[in-house]
Amino acid sequence: MIKVGCCGFAKGKKEYFKHFKLVEIQQTFYRIIPEDTLERWRREAPDDFEFTVKAFQGISHPIRSPTWRRSGLELKGDEKYGNLQPSKEVMDSWEITRKACKILGARICVIQLPKGFKDTEENIRNAKEFFSNIDRKDLEIAIELRGWKDENIKRLCEEFDLIDCRDPFASRPTYIGQRSISYLRLHGSPPGSKMYSYRYTDDDLSKLAKMVREIGGRESYVLFNNIYMFDDAKRFIEAVRVTG
Repeated sequence: MIKVGCCGFAKGKKEYFKHFKLVEIQQTFYRIIPEDTLERWRREAPDDFEFTVKAFQGISHPIRSPTWRRSGLELKGDEKYGNLQPSKEVMDSWEITRKACKILGARICVIQLPKGFKDTEENIRNAKEFFSNIDRKDLEIAIELRGWKDENIKRLCEEFDLIDCRDPFASRPTYIGQRSISYLRLHGSPPGSKMYSYRYTDDDLSKLAKMVREIGGRESYVLFNNIYMFDDAKRFIEAVRVTG
Protein backbone atom coordinates (compact mmCIF):
# COMPACT_ATOMS: atom_id res chain seq x y z
CA MET A 1 0.00 0.00 0.00
CA ILE A 2 1.33 3.43 -0.97
CA LYS A 3 0.14 6.40 1.11
CA VAL A 4 0.70 9.89 -0.25
CA GLY A 5 0.50 13.30 1.39
CA CYS A 6 2.30 16.56 2.13
CA CYS A 7 4.56 17.82 4.88
CA GLY A 8 2.02 20.25 6.27
CA PHE A 9 -1.41 21.27 5.00
CA ALA A 10 -0.52 22.71 1.60
CA LYS A 11 -4.03 24.17 1.25
CA GLY A 12 -6.89 24.90 3.60
CA LYS A 13 -7.85 21.77 5.53
CA LYS A 14 -11.24 21.32 3.84
CA GLU A 15 -9.63 21.42 0.40
CA TYR A 16 -6.74 19.22 1.51
CA PHE A 17 -9.09 16.56 2.91
CA LYS A 18 -10.77 16.27 -0.50
CA HIS A 19 -7.55 15.02 -2.10
CA PHE A 20 -5.47 13.30 0.58
CA LYS A 21 -5.82 10.90 3.49
CA LEU A 22 -2.41 11.64 5.00
CA VAL A 23 -0.45 14.64 6.30
CA GLU A 24 2.78 15.07 8.24
CA ILE A 25 2.25 17.77 10.86
CA GLN A 26 5.13 20.26 10.85
CA GLN A 27 3.98 22.73 13.53
CA THR A 28 4.76 20.17 16.23
CA PHE A 29 8.46 20.51 15.36
CA TYR A 30 8.66 24.28 15.81
CA ARG A 31 6.52 24.83 18.89
CA ILE A 32 4.38 23.20 21.54
CA ILE A 33 0.85 23.01 20.14
CA PRO A 34 -1.98 23.40 22.70
CA GLU A 35 -3.84 20.16 23.27
CA ASP A 36 -7.21 21.70 22.39
CA THR A 37 -5.79 22.72 19.00
CA LEU A 38 -4.62 19.17 18.34
CA GLU A 39 -7.99 17.82 19.41
CA ARG A 40 -9.72 20.22 17.01
CA TRP A 41 -7.51 19.13 14.12
CA ARG A 42 -8.41 15.51 14.81
CA ARG A 43 -12.13 16.33 14.97
CA GLU A 44 -12.01 18.31 11.74
CA ALA A 45 -10.40 15.45 9.81
CA PRO A 46 -12.33 12.54 8.31
CA ASP A 47 -12.32 9.35 10.36
CA ASP A 48 -10.06 7.58 7.87
CA PHE A 49 -7.56 10.46 7.68
CA GLU A 50 -4.06 9.76 9.03
CA PHE A 51 -1.71 12.15 10.79
CA THR A 52 2.01 11.61 11.21
CA VAL A 53 3.88 13.92 13.56
CA LYS A 54 7.26 15.60 13.25
CA ALA A 55 8.87 15.48 16.70
CA PHE A 56 9.41 18.67 18.69
CA GLN A 57 12.82 20.22 18.02
CA GLY A 58 13.70 20.01 21.71
CA ILE A 59 14.56 16.35 21.02
CA SER A 60 16.77 16.96 18.02
CA HIS A 61 18.00 20.55 17.69
CA PRO A 62 20.22 22.49 20.14
CA ILE A 63 19.03 25.98 21.00
CA ARG A 64 21.66 27.54 18.73
CA SER A 65 19.60 26.28 15.77
CA PRO A 66 17.72 29.13 14.01
CA THR A 67 14.56 27.00 14.11
CA TRP A 68 14.17 27.92 17.80
CA ARG A 69 13.21 31.48 16.81
CA ARG A 70 9.76 30.13 16.00
CA SER A 71 9.33 28.24 19.27
CA GLY A 72 7.62 31.02 21.21
CA LEU A 73 9.56 29.91 24.29
CA GLU A 74 11.68 32.18 26.45
CA LEU A 75 15.09 30.55 26.68
CA LYS A 76 17.85 31.40 29.13
CA GLY A 77 20.56 30.04 26.86
CA ASP A 78 21.79 27.15 28.97
CA GLU A 79 19.00 24.67 28.26
CA LYS A 80 20.13 21.20 27.25
CA TYR A 81 17.88 20.66 24.25
CA GLY A 82 18.67 18.65 21.15
CA ASN A 83 21.06 15.99 19.84
CA LEU A 84 19.17 13.22 21.70
CA GLN A 85 21.31 14.03 24.73
CA PRO A 86 20.45 12.52 28.13
CA SER A 87 18.79 15.57 29.66
CA LYS A 88 15.49 16.44 31.29
CA GLU A 89 14.76 18.91 28.49
CA VAL A 90 15.10 16.22 25.80
CA MET A 91 12.98 13.70 27.69
CA ASP A 92 10.31 16.31 28.41
CA SER A 93 10.30 17.13 24.70
CA TRP A 94 9.70 13.47 23.92
CA GLU A 95 6.70 13.37 26.27
CA ILE A 96 5.29 16.48 24.57
CA THR A 97 5.71 14.78 21.20
CA ARG A 98 4.24 11.48 22.35
CA LYS A 99 1.18 13.23 23.74
CA ALA A 100 0.66 15.07 20.43
CA CYS A 101 0.85 11.74 18.60
CA LYS A 102 -1.70 10.22 20.95
CA ILE A 103 -4.19 13.08 20.56
CA LEU A 104 -3.91 13.02 16.75
CA GLY A 105 -4.05 9.23 16.63
CA ALA A 106 -0.69 9.17 14.85
CA ARG A 107 1.06 5.83 14.51
CA ILE A 108 4.30 7.29 13.12
CA CYS A 109 6.53 9.97 14.63
CA VAL A 110 9.32 11.51 12.54
CA ILE A 111 12.53 12.56 14.28
CA GLN A 112 14.70 14.66 11.98
CA LEU A 113 18.22 15.31 13.24
CA PRO A 114 20.19 18.34 12.00
CA LYS A 115 22.92 17.83 9.39
CA GLY A 116 25.48 18.77 12.03
CA PHE A 117 24.51 15.74 14.13
CA LYS A 118 27.28 13.45 12.91
CA ASP A 119 27.84 9.82 13.89
CA THR A 120 30.45 10.53 16.53
CA GLU A 121 30.92 8.21 19.48
CA GLU A 122 29.11 10.68 21.73
CA ASN A 123 26.14 11.10 19.42
CA ILE A 124 25.80 7.36 18.84
CA ARG A 125 25.94 6.79 22.59
CA ASN A 126 23.30 9.49 23.19
CA ALA A 127 21.05 8.03 20.49
CA LYS A 128 21.24 4.57 22.02
CA GLU A 129 20.50 5.91 25.50
CA PHE A 130 17.57 7.97 24.20
CA PHE A 131 15.90 5.08 22.39
CA SER A 132 16.60 2.72 25.30
CA ASN A 133 14.77 4.99 27.74
CA ILE A 134 11.81 6.54 25.94
CA ASP A 135 8.29 5.21 26.33
CA ARG A 136 7.14 4.41 22.77
CA LYS A 137 4.22 2.08 23.42
CA ASP A 138 3.07 1.11 19.87
CA LEU A 139 4.44 4.23 18.19
CA GLU A 140 6.58 3.74 15.09
CA ILE A 141 9.56 6.09 14.80
CA ALA A 142 10.98 7.21 11.47
CA ILE A 143 14.40 8.76 11.98
CA GLU A 144 16.15 11.05 9.49
CA LEU A 145 19.89 10.95 10.16
CA ARG A 146 21.32 13.23 7.49
CA GLY A 147 24.91 13.27 8.73
CA TRP A 148 25.55 9.54 9.35
CA LYS A 149 27.19 6.72 7.40
CA ASP A 150 24.77 4.09 6.11
CA GLU A 151 26.27 1.31 8.22
CA ASN A 152 25.77 3.28 11.44
CA ILE A 153 22.21 4.21 10.48
CA LYS A 154 21.38 0.58 9.77
CA ARG A 155 22.94 -0.59 13.02
CA LEU A 156 20.93 1.89 15.11
CA CYS A 157 17.68 1.25 13.23
CA GLU A 158 17.98 -2.51 13.56
CA GLU A 159 18.82 -2.35 17.27
CA PHE A 160 15.83 -0.14 18.15
CA ASP A 161 13.45 -1.02 15.28
CA LEU A 162 13.46 2.44 13.74
CA ILE A 163 12.41 3.31 10.18
CA ASP A 164 15.29 4.78 8.18
CA CYS A 165 13.64 7.90 6.72
CA ARG A 166 15.09 9.05 3.39
CA ASP A 167 14.56 11.12 0.28
CA PRO A 168 14.90 8.34 -2.31
CA PHE A 169 16.27 10.70 -4.96
CA ALA A 170 19.24 11.27 -2.65
CA SER A 171 19.70 7.82 -1.04
CA ARG A 172 17.86 4.60 -0.22
CA PRO A 173 16.82 3.47 3.26
CA THR A 174 18.87 0.79 4.99
CA TYR A 175 16.03 -0.53 7.19
CA ILE A 176 12.25 -0.23 7.09
CA GLY A 177 11.34 -1.69 10.46
CA GLN A 178 9.94 -4.98 11.67
CA ARG A 179 6.48 -4.04 10.42
CA SER A 180 7.85 -3.39 6.91
CA ILE A 181 7.05 0.33 6.65
CA SER A 182 9.03 2.72 4.46
CA TYR A 183 8.85 6.45 5.11
CA LEU A 184 10.04 8.75 2.33
CA ARG A 185 10.22 12.55 2.44
CA LEU A 186 10.58 14.34 -0.89
CA HIS A 187 12.60 17.55 -0.52
CA GLY A 188 12.85 18.40 -4.22
CA SER A 189 16.22 16.76 -4.69
CA PRO A 190 16.64 15.08 -8.09
CA PRO A 191 20.23 15.69 -9.27
CA GLY A 192 20.77 19.34 -10.20
CA SER A 193 17.43 20.49 -8.78
CA LYS A 194 16.66 23.67 -6.83
CA MET A 195 15.53 21.73 -3.78
CA TYR A 196 12.46 23.27 -2.11
CA SER A 197 11.55 25.36 -5.17
CA TYR A 198 11.68 22.37 -7.51
CA ARG A 199 8.62 21.09 -9.38
CA TYR A 200 8.75 17.36 -10.07
CA THR A 201 8.46 16.32 -13.71
CA ASP A 202 6.29 13.46 -14.96
CA ASP A 203 9.48 11.49 -15.50
CA ASP A 204 10.55 12.16 -11.91
CA LEU A 205 7.25 10.86 -10.60
CA SER A 206 7.46 7.73 -12.75
CA LYS A 207 10.96 7.11 -11.38
CA LEU A 208 9.68 7.72 -7.87
CA ALA A 209 6.90 5.15 -8.28
CA LYS A 210 9.51 2.63 -9.41
CA MET A 211 11.82 3.47 -6.50
CA VAL A 212 9.02 3.11 -3.95
CA ARG A 213 8.29 -0.40 -5.24
CA GLU A 214 11.98 -1.32 -5.27
CA ILE A 215 12.39 -0.16 -1.67
CA GLY A 216 9.45 -2.32 -0.79
CA GLY A 217 7.50 -2.53 2.42
CA ARG A 218 4.00 -3.57 3.34
CA GLU A 219 3.20 0.14 3.62
CA SER A 220 5.03 3.01 1.91
CA TYR A 221 4.53 6.56 3.15
CA VAL A 222 5.45 9.21 0.55
CA LEU A 223 5.43 12.81 1.81
CA PHE A 224 6.20 15.77 -0.45
CA ASN A 225 7.97 18.80 1.03
CA ASN A 226 8.48 21.37 -1.74
CA ILE A 227 6.72 24.54 -2.88
CA TYR A 228 4.57 22.60 -5.34
CA MET A 229 3.88 19.72 -2.98
CA PHE A 230 0.07 19.88 -3.24
CA ASP A 231 0.06 19.49 -7.02
CA ASP A 232 3.06 17.16 -7.14
CA ALA A 233 1.54 14.82 -4.56
CA LYS A 234 -1.75 14.71 -6.49
CA ARG A 235 0.15 13.97 -9.71
CA PHE A 236 2.10 11.23 -7.98
CA ILE A 237 -1.13 9.53 -6.90
CA GLU A 238 -2.14 9.46 -10.56
CA ALA A 239 1.34 8.22 -11.58
CA VAL A 240 1.02 5.30 -9.16
CA ARG A 241 -2.40 4.44 -10.58
CA VAL A 242 -1.11 4.58 -14.16
CA THR A 243 1.97 2.46 -13.50
CA GLY A 244 -0.03 -0.03 -11.47
